[in-house]
Order: sequence, then structure tokens, then C-alpha cells
Amino acid sequence: MRLIIDVIACEANGACTRILPEALELDDEDQLHLRLAVIPPELEDKAERAVRVCPRQALRLEPSKP
Repeated sequence: MRLIIDVIACEANGACTRILPEALELDDEDQLHLRLAVIPPELEDKAERAVRVCPRQALRLEPSKP
């Protein structure tokens, strides 16, 4: 699966980074960045939780392209 960030909607509150630090990080300017291009199967549950907790709905999951 791929995690997509809507950088316009993101308010950088960090809720997602606390759940999924393996794949998401905030930089010094409070911009959210992906650390992983593709979410491995063992992190999919955490990624789904990160999407759900985002108050601005700035994250979404999509199937990986073959």
C-alpha cells in the first residue's frame, strides 16, 4: 500500500507521526514527509490507524501499483 499526504490539508499536529514514525516524520518547519514510499504489510494496520486519527483527513491509503 502507498500512503498519500495532502500537504494542503495537513496541519502538522503530529498525531500520525506518533502512530507511524517508521513511515512519517515532521521536519523542523513542521512539514510532513514520507520516510517510506510503500507501506510494508507489517505496518499496514498502523498506517490505517494513522489515516483514521488525522483530524484534517490529510492522509489516505491507496493500493500499490504493480
